Amino acid sequence: MTDLVERLVPDELWVLFRRVVPPTVVIRPQGGGRRRAGDREALAAIIFVATSGCTWRQLPPVFGPAWPTVYRRFAQWSRDRVWAKLYHAILDELGARGELDWSRCAIDSVSLRAAKGGH
Repeated sequence: MTDLVERLVPDELWVLFRRVVPPTVVIRPQGGGRRRAGDREALAAIIFVATSGCTWRQLPPVFGPAWPTVYRRFAQWSRDRVWAKLYHAILDELGARGELDWSRCAIDSVSLRAAKGGH
């Protein structure tokens, strides 16, 4: 595994991610085929795209899986609500450690429906 993958997906994040990602069932009725690309490498590539601003097609080959594989994995994990589950797992972990500061919190109309009338 490259240093870049380890920097983008540290062991702590990887442990939390594995808790929320559904198990993968690889079905190859004809047998053979390529080995499935690793989830950690795909996650690192997704984080890279999200934080660098590059397009899926510009994804550097250093991550291992090709961009269509990474994009399919992103789409599947989005359908499985992995990102929301990971967000909550991270908040739970930080809260358990006492590392969350709730003294500043913002809620908008997307988070909470505004009451009609009154103040």
